[in-house]
Amino acid sequence: MRLYYKIVSASSKAQWSPPVGSEKPESAKLEAVAAKSLHESLDALYKGYDFKGRVRHDPIQFPMKYKRKRDIEVSAFIAASFAYGRVDLFMPVIDRVLSIMEDRPYDFVRDFNVGKKRRLFQGIRYRFNDTDDIVCLVYMLSVLLNEYGSVEKAFKRFYSKKDSDVGNALSGMIEFILSINTVPVYGRDIKPHGVLQFFPSPGNRSACKRANLFLRWMIRDRDIDFGIWKGIPKHKLVIPLDAHIARVSRCLGFTRRKSADWKMALEITSALRELDHEDPLKYDFALCHRGISGVCRAENCEKCELKRWSLRT
Repeated sequence: MRLYYKIVSASSKAQWSPPVGSEKPESAKLEAVAAKSLHESLDALYKGYDFKGRVRHDPIQFPMKYKRKRDIEVSAFIAASFAYGRVDLFMPVIDRVLSIMEDRPYDFVRDFNVGKKRRLFQGIRYRFNDTDDIVCLVYMLSVLLNEYGSVEKAFKRFYSKKDSDVGNALSGMIEFILSINTVPVYGRDIKPHGVLQFFPSPGNRSACKRANLFLRWMIRDRDIDFGIWKGIPKHKLVIPLDAHIARVSRCLGFTRRKSADWKMALEITSALRELDHEDPLKYDFALCHRGISGVCRAENCEKCELKRWSLRT
């Protein structure tokens, strides 16, 4: 998806750049005006957004309860793992799981013993994930922490500065996690659907919404995000693509794809980079919560102040 203007600097105005070989310059100019206006509208939405007020409706509230970097990271990984489906359904599950770990989730997970601690999770399940799958999530994270010391170090083991985005590193880390022997949890080395559902990969063309959400929290250092991982530029992040972002992005012309997969996530992110190359995901929270809050619905579509500048043709 190409927007017909480019941003020269953070403080500069959008400049029209006609598409090469365009046979309809007037149409291109109209699209340039729409692109510039959409950019201004999105910036206004971002600058005026009540981030702190919406936190109570977002799983990021859970890692915000901790002060130690290692506890923030581990609690964020667990919170993001359950962040699918309805907010009012997965939030109590996250709360219950993290409550078991009390105020030191890193220590709990690192020292996790399946035989001794499995009973603490009895009765906890969520949609596709039964109790054993949730125990396996904690166990796999424990193995990763004991191998690398932190999720950050595990991720960076597979990251290269030459990568255009976080996809390769994410695929590598997920491959490592799924190579972990699960005999201590299931009695045999199997990966049931309920545990695989926690660990989708770009290599399988999944949009990886929850993993990208976790990475946004860890890498992006503005607004409500933590930015506790250093050395990975914000522009390499990929949009956490869910139903809300997919719907808004199609509406605004950021993508024409029908399948909400990794390619769609990259396409939307590429469009957002043309609005802000250094920090394309700055719009993510506000746009996603327009859907969560009910502002972005089919019946409200024609009244939307953003849709009037849609890039769709």
